[in-house]
Amino acid sequence: MAAEDRSPIPRWHAIPIMGGMCLALAIRGFLWPFQVSRRMYCRVTEWFNATRIRRGIRKSIIVSIGCMMFSIGCLSYYLFLDQSGMPVIVGFAEFEPPIIGQVLDRNGQSLIELAKEYRKIVHYQDIPPVVVQAILSAEDKRFFRHSGVDWLALLQVARSPLRSHRGASTITMQIVRQYFLTDMVAKEHDNVLVLDNYGTRFLEKKFGTDWVNKRVRKIQEIRISIWLERELIRRFGSKQRAKEEILSRYASFVYYGNGRYGISSASDYYYDKPLGEYTPDDADKAAVLAGIVKAPSTYAPSEKNLPNVLRRRNEILRLMVENKFLTEAQLRDFQKRSIPTHLSKQKTIAPAIVEHAFLEVKKAGWKHTIDMLFEGRVRLGVTTDTDIQKIANEALEHGLAEYEKRHPQAKGLTQASAVVLRNSDAAILAEVGGRAPSYYTDYNRVLYSQRQPGSAMKPVVYLAAFMNGRTLDTIIADSPISVAMGRGKPAKKIQNYDRKFKGKIRIRQALAESRNAATLRIAREIGIKEVIATARLLGIKTKLLPYPTTALGASEVNLLELANVYRTIASGISAEPYVLHRIVTPTGKIFYEVNGKTQPLEVDPAALREIQEGLRGVVRIPGATAYSTLKKFPIPIFGKTGTTNDFKDALFIGSTYGPEGITIAVRIGFDEPYLGYDEHGQFGKGPGRGLGDKETGGRDALPPAAEIFKRVYEDNLVGPVPEIPQEIEDHIDVYLGKGKPAEILK
Repeated sequence: MAAEDRSPIPRWHAIPIMGGMCLALAIRGFLWPFQVSRRMYCRVTEWFNATRIRRGIRKSIIVSIGCMMFSIGCLSYYLFLDQSGMPVIVGFAEFEPPIIGQVLDRNGQSLIELAKEYRKIVHYQDIPPVVVQAILSAEDKRFFRHSGVDWLALLQVARSPLRSHRGASTITMQIVRQYFLTDMVAKEHDNVLVLDNYGTRFLEKKFGTDWVNKRVRKIQEIRISIWLERELIRRFGSKQRAKEEILSRYASFVYYGNGRYGISSASDYYYDKPLGEYTPDDADKAAVLAGIVKAPSTYAPSEKNLPNVLRRRNEILRLMVENKFLTEAQLRDFQKRSIPTHLSKQKTIAPAIVEHAFLEVKKAGWKHTIDMLFEGRVRLGVTTDTDIQKIANEALEHGLAEYEKRHPQAKGLTQASAVVLRNSDAAILAEVGGRAPSYYTDYNRVLYSQRQPGSAMKPVVYLAAFMNGRTLDTIIADSPISVAMGRGKPAKKIQNYDRKFKGKIRIRQALAESRNAATLRIAREIGIKEVIATARLLGIKTKLLPYPTTALGASEVNLLELANVYRTIASGISAEPYVLHRIVTPTGKIFYEVNGKTQPLEVDPAALREIQEGLRGVVRIPGATAYSTLKKFPIPIFGKTGTTNDFKDALFIGSTYGPEGITIAVRIGFDEPYLGYDEHGQFGKGPGRGLGDKETGGRDALPPAAEIFKRVYEDNLVGPVPEIPQEIEDHIDVYLGKGKPAEILK
């Protein structure tokens, strides 16, 4: 690449730039003896006196002074008068916020804003005085007095070659470097001259490429800073207004570490506190934030950086005292305060949805879409409804609070997950991967937590039975039964929840009361392969073990698959759950769209109607597992509770009827499999631990699910409540003795 292509600086600009560097070297040469070694200066003076400087040397000095004056003239013209090659100021002056990637719900509401660079735009009037004071003390105490360049600070740097050049950088110069000279800064350490000519090559040999590039960049910073302040004064009418605009841009553009740009974004991240809420009592926080800019990798709060951050904060607090922003008493109080090491994460009410959408983007083959999202070039539209998501979040918190009232020892340790599906196409309307507070990087228990479904698996067994000729009125024996546990091991006796057996009962009663022995006997009659095949038909993809206990929920599945089983039963439609609806540009152009793929369930309609009626009986029949909670429930739903061995997990999955309805699944339990209560009621860790005696799906998971159903339909978020076919209700009435067979046969 040619030299002129490498540098945005016109060739003739090399004259004043070289003059400036020579002038700096001359000043450095004259002042260095005073700064470093008075003895060396005396020796040089003695040599000059002893040799009686010749006339030629005097002429050389005169010529040198003349060259220096010429350099000063060229440099002064270049810095103060010449405006050729200046950058475009429009974008800087208009101060437009950057584009942020968004994940939008089905109504266009933002679930989360994402970016590689988290930047919040702030205006001067929005920056609290204590923050302004901390910034000025840390970076540029004469900011409101100088005209873009602090010449006194530059002279001090010239006198001390060991001093960092950053010490002479005003706030204006720093924002010029951040906003206008990013390319030059990026090339600064590339071992290639940003201004290539004979002079810079000569200096490169003497001082190195970095040294030359930094001086060229510094001269450009000075020149643009002087020009910028003049332009802003002209645009905004006064020096004060121009300074305020520059400070607001500095507070919005400077890097604060961990991908955060701007002090407002930094405050959210490091303190989880809005910048506008800072008061004089937050001077310690303001000092920490102001100190980060010097070197984010060193001064950004973290466990590793703690000593550096503490030292830097106290230095700035001391400077605030010197600038009369704080008193000595306040300084002592602030210096005693601790430094935060907890970093906030990007929050959202739907972290599981965001993570799930990312997963579907990758599965769809859009490899670069996530990067495009973080760059603000696309937006993701998801099927979620923000209002339903909020209801689900709150309902789970209420359910956990009720459980933890009964079990204070478990407070904060219990976990919950939930998902709401649209029956017509399996679109995910809400997904809760864990209890609040939630971040988009949280563990999603709906997708990734493989747990036993317990009795929630039984509808699969009964549908398989109905597909093989049984009906709700088929008689089945609820009597003792055992399961072989393998060679050399004794058979396991299957017990019902109430530890009793009822003899010959109808399948309707066995399903409603969740009788384990009767369910296992049916599974044996039709074969476990038929049960697994039916599970596949209903949407379970996880591998199920070909053992009889799978009929009782011994094989692990995730909650989303389980919810989809009930959605399929409620609607008669096969579909795969999905959350990603579309990918659009910021202008709204759609270049990827997903609509749920559906097809009729390949099941005999009579068999499907039997299982729907059976699950409605779980709600309506006295003694059924959901009856006590839902007997007066205003919304007609059907579903099934589930409780796993040793009360490890409590579940409820329920639906409103047909394609117009919704399906809700809730699971409550502990993340650690051996945490909970033992058979003696002792809380702790060990085998056989769970939620506690009598903590069933009907008691723990059903109430939050019922709350979601009730509030969603009360707020008319999914349309009117679908009615369950009267034929189903009439058949249950007959079973309960409230109706006459003759009336139904008509």
